[in-house]
Amino acid sequence: MSNTNTDLKQVAIIGGGPAGLMAAETLATCGHQVIVYDGMASLGRKFLLAGRGGLNLTHSESLAPFLARYGAGEAWLASMVADFTPDDLRAWALGLGQDLFVGSSGRVFPKAMKTSPLLRAWLARLAGLGVRFELNAKWQGWDDDGQLLFARKDNACFRVQADAVLLALGGASWARLGSDAAWVEILAGKGVAISQLTPSNCGITIEWSAHLRDRFAGTPIKAVALMCSGASARGDIVVTRDGLEGGAVYALSPALRAAILGGDARLTIDLRPDVDVRTLAEKLVKAKAGKSLSSALKGQGNLSPAAISLMREACDNSLPTTAMGLARLIKGVTLPVTALASIDRAISTAGGIAQSALDGDLMIKALRGVFCAGEMLDWDAPTGGYLLQACFASGKHAAKGIDRFLQTHTQESADANGSQ
Repeated sequence: MSNTNTDLKQVAIIGGGPAGLMAAETLATCGHQVIVYDGMASLGRKFLLAGRGGLNLTHSESLAPFLARYGAGEAWLASMVADFTPDDLRAWALGLGQDLFVGSSGRVFPKAMKTSPLLRAWLARLAGLGVRFELNAKWQGWDDDGQLLFARKDNACFRVQADAVLLALGGASWARLGSDAAWVEILAGKGVAISQLTPSNCGITIEWSAHLRDRFAGTPIKAVALMCSGASARGDIVVTRDGLEGGAVYALSPALRAAILGGDARLTIDLRPDVDVRTLAEKLVKAKAGKSLSSALKGQGNLSPAAISLMREACDNSLPTTAMGLARLIKGVTLPVTALASIDRAISTAGGIAQSALDGDLMIKALRGVFCAGEMLDWDAPTGGYLLQACFASGKHAAKGIDRFLQTHTQESADANGSQ
């Protein structure tokens, strides 16, 4: 697989998700020979999963609040996203023939609401640019001569010599789709600093009573506000047999993770965030005499049976007997959280290759010519388009770094040859 034209540089991109494919497009446009290797039988498996409920490409809010959504990762990701903004991503998708719309929440979707039409158009564009694809090729690291080592499904191995490498292998969630984090051991063995991969944008586990678990698992509770350790989020939640899921829960992943590590994770739920406590108490006072507490909470409190059951969980089934006591509980149902949900079922993962291990172009300092992008990097992002935006942007950023590296490498070689 060596180059026949010595003027062209060959780049091996390992991982065919959004970051890897965006890098492939950028590098091919720069005139480099690009081969994308992926361990699965087809490309973009997790990308396709992301569009199962509607492909949320990015968000329409202005750049400053957009960047703030990355929390601790904002400073690192700011220049990448500023160089490939949400507007740039929208223009790119339109260029692939994908009409878009902005939802009521500000999220940006293709009108087709699916990943497959966009991915097909994208792969056709890449093929037209000369990008080649090697599938069912699982990366194994490097051999003793520094060549990339790959294994087929039948365990047959082959080697590749490349002028530069981009690793875009994803995190550790949905291993069956290719993001199995097998790269961690390989890179750690090379001395690369890696922060532990942990679940993000995932559900939480709570030790429910048998009554709540058996009766309300799968039941949504609409329009609540959640709080944990000073962080807050609003939206819908869903009761599961093991705890809670939903967009509002996912948004609190960083705060919940930190609280769990600290040994005292508590989630507070405001079941009526748009009504103040005094107004709620006044409504409950108006409940008809002789009505049960549950009837009063349903009628005057406008609460569902599942929401009332959460209140009972929080107070060991001993609801307050006064209107003000009930109102305060409605505004602050506090539940102990035992853990985040399984990493394999998480939407994404936090942790990854530490910023200190990389230079400004996302090249691994300990591995000259090896770059990284996407979820392999140690950043965290909420759902809502922020996760995909950073994957696309980091892929483009790394590709530009590779192009600069190859130009410098070519010049260095020319200078060396000229001095002989």
